[in-house]
Parts: sequence; C-alpha cells; structure tokens
Amino acid sequence: MAKSVYIHIPFCVRICTYCDFNKFYIANQPVDEYLDCLIKEMSTRKDKEVETVFVGGGTPTALSEAQLERLLQAINDLFVITKEYTFEANPDELTEAKIKLLKQYGVNRLSLGVQTFDDELLKVLGRTHHSDDIEKAVTLSRKHKIPSVSLDLMFHLPGQTLEQFDDSLNKALSLDVDHISSYALILEPKTQFYNLYRKGRLKLPNEDLGEEMYQHLKKKLADSNLNQYEISNFSKEGHESLHNKVYWKNEEYYGFGAGAHGYINGVRYGNINPVNQYIKKLKNGEMPVLQSTEVSLKEQMEEEMFLGLRMTKGVSKSKFKNKFDQSIEDVFGQHVKELIEQELLLDEQDYLRLSNRGQIIGNEVFEKFLLS
Repeated sequence: MAKSVYIHIPFCVRICTYCDFNKFYIANQPVDEYLDCLIKEMSTRKDKEVETVFVGGGTPTALSEAQLERLLQAINDLFVITKEYTFEANPDELTEAKIKLLKQYGVNRLSLGVQTFDDELLKVLGRTHHSDDIEKAVTLSRKHKIPSVSLDLMFHLPGQTLEQFDDSLNKALSLDVDHISSYALILEPKTQFYNLYRKGRLKLPNEDLGEEMYQHLKKKLADSNLNQYEISNFSKEGHESLHNKVYWKNEEYYGFGAGAHGYINGVRYGNINPVNQYIKKLKNGEMPVLQSTEVSLKEQMEEEMFLGLRMTKGVSKSKFKNKFDQSIEDVFGQHVKELIEQELLLDEQDYLRLSNRGQIIGNEVFEKFLLS
C-alpha cells in the first residue's frame, strides 16, 4: 500500500494572482463542515502507518487555532507517521500559538510560501505577508524547535530584475533555512495573471532573463550549504523533501480533501473541487472522487522517466529494469541516444540524468519520453 498521504485545505485569506490550485476565499466558507468530511474521508484508510504526510492548500494556516488543532488531532488519531510530517504555511499567519500546536502534534517540517522578499513584488503576487513576516516566522519556528524549515521562492516574475531575485536569495540564505524550493512563474489558465496577460496588461521578463535567473540560482546555492537534489529544490544534508520524492519516484500516495489527487493500486484519481459538492458527497456516504484513470504500463514507464529525471541523481537503469522487466534502452533507446548526443542527458554508471543544459530546457527533454 501507499506510504504517503496528501491532505488538502482549500481555504485562503486572499487569493494569489498566480495560483491555480483548488482554493476558495475562506470568509463565509463551511470550514467546520469541511473538516468533518475531510476526517470522514481520511478514516476510510484502514492501515495507519505511513512514512510521510503533507498538508497543503490553499493555506492550512488560514484555519483558526481551534480548527487547526482539530485537524492535527484527527491526523494523529488516524495515522502513525514514521518519517516526515509537513505543513504549508503563510509567514504572516504562522503565529506563535499555531507553531506551538504544530510542534505539539508532531509536525517536523514547515514549508513557507515566501515567493519573494521584495514587498512591491509581494503586492503584485497578491500575498498578504511582508518581508519582515518571513524572518519572524523562521525565528519562531527555530524557537520552538521545528526540525526542518523550507522556503518557496519564485523568479521570472512581472517586473522582476536579476538584482531583486539575488536580494531574495541572499535574505533567504541569511536565515540559514534547511531547504529552498525555487521555480519560475508559469502562467496557468484561470489565474488572475493569465487573464491580465491575455488582455495585454501583464508583462513578463524575457525568456533569456528567466534562464539567467535559474543559472544564478544554481550557482548561488552551489556556493552555500544547500545541495541541489531536484530541478527546483535545494537542501541541507538530511533535509530533502521525502514526500515530494514520492512523486518524483513515481510511487503511490493517498490524496484527501476537495481537489486532492492520489495514486493507488495503479489508478490516478482526483477529488471533486467545489467544497459544497465535496461535503454533500461525504454526507451522503459516497466517496468524493470526480475522476479516476488506470495508468497503463506505457504511461507508467513514461512517468518513471520524466518524473525521475527531475532529480539530479536521475533515473536508475537497474531499478527501471526490475520494476518493468524491460530496460530503458529497450523502451527509449533511440531517444536516449539522441539526447546524449545533444548533451542534454548524461549516462553515468547506473543512472541517466539531465545535464546542466538539460535542466534548463527540462520540459523539452521530458517530451522525448512520451511514447506515441
């Protein structure tokens, strides 16, 4: 059975301009009813022991202290977490009282949605926090001995310069956090940014500057105590995101909550997005699954490659052979040969991994592993 659990809290104090996750403005939402039904859905899983739990959103820290404690208590009642227990949080919502609750109930990793330390860019992104809130949140997390603290940072933002991005990296490193995730802005449909862009009211930096920012990120963090282990992720030794590695290793996991996705027994599924419909289903004694798809062997092998190649270590040829009873060369031989010749892919002992250039144009490389 799956070793990991994702739990979705789809509520936010403010809707960010770039976000396409399933989320709703928390005011006037039936939050307590939602928690009732979320707990009911989670209780359908009978085997308790899991290695990782990740609570994301939305914004889990948008919950009140009482609601947060109720969720934490339910998770502890339903699961025995043996390795990593992560909560996403907004810096300004992470009060000392909430950090104490998270620590009390065993949360050992915080993922802070920082995005940038530039207050003007934070306004553009629709974030509720200021740069001062970030330092305060990290300081409080250290005070209450949260073992691992991660920051999310974005680049290639509207109007952002390389100097602004460098300033954010310097400030993040000065806080001596354990992990940084950093990724370029992607304009997703149904976001405020996407709509503004279509109307010609949003200007992004050119692609060359985006590449320069990514190269600067890699060089800057290579000179720090954080090591790159995935295209967009860097950590101190022992602080890699074990939960996210479940996704990149193409392993199975449960997804609970409105809009959550899971992958169980070779089937990928997605839950209903609207909160009221999610609640209605569970109150009627039904599961809230909107759609499910059995993943074919071909699709499993494709996913093994384009997910696994996100990690700097790459894809193990021997593990691929053991898992699928076919070698990577048997399945993708010509594509692998071409990518190696183009110096986008490196063949090093048991592993195939992206070159530096391959990381920059990763999506183009991944497309080569989609079998016709």
